[in-house]
Amino acid sequence: MSKKILLCLVIVSMFGMVGCNYQIIDTAFSYDKAIIKLANDEVIEVEIESWHDYDGEQLQIVDKDGVVYLTSSLRCDLIKSAE
Repeated sequence: MSKKILLCLVIVSMFGMVGCNYQIIDTAFSYDKAIIKLANDEVIEVEIESWHDYDGEQLQIVDKDGVVYLTSSLRCDLIKSAE
């Protein structure tokens, strides 16, 4: 009996999250551009060749020219163009 109640609660919770536009699983893994705020407060936009997300808030972004940026996710926006 308690397993049925637990299952019902899980299902209702999932529908509630979907209704609130809450994403349970992140499915975006590729990005085209990054806007990065550098330490000198300069803001740059780069074309992403590859990127890596480290534990915590660090991102390593390699641009199309081969320049590597190690930055905080708090100082960077990743952008995926609509296809």
